[in-house]
Amino acid sequence: MNKQDMADEALFLLLHNEVISCVYKAGGDQGDAENGKCITKLENMGFRVGQGLIERFTKDTARFKDELDIMKFVCKDFWTTVFKKQIDNLRTNHQGIYVLQDNKFRLITQMSAGKQYLEHAPKYLAFSCGLIRGGLSNLGIKSIVTAEVSVMPACKFQVMIQKL
Repeated sequence: MNKQDMADEALFLLLHNEVISCVYKAGGDQGDAENGKCITKLENMGFRVGQGLIERFTKDTARFKDELDIMKFVCKDFWTTVFKKQIDNLRTNHQGIYVLQDNKFRLITQMSAGKQYLEHAPKYLAFSCGLIRGGLSNLGIKSIVTAEVSVMPACKFQVMIQKL
């Protein structure tokens, strides 16, 4: 990794953390309802960014054959461009549910591996859920994306495809 890539990565991580901090500061009181509003706001920001990124990344690619082909693109090319590594594992039940496993998710690797920070994980994952949902949306797939962390920094994103 050259110095420019390291600088880009550091800036991305700092920007992500600062966006979360600003959204939560603007939210004021941290009741459950306010926390939900902050997570929704972060997810919506990620949605818009995901739409824009996928538009740029796919402008020179051939059309995708099917849903699975799109998910493979997200796990390999899209994830590599944004997070500098591929998804570690992609599973599906072939009925519209996909599980994307990242064993060292970049946006939470700076947090302690202990369980004491697990309660803070959702706010660090909301933007990424939106990123995935926005990208899929621009590829014609309506979805619900949720994230789960049981052991830091491993993360599972569950994508439920909404059939029209």
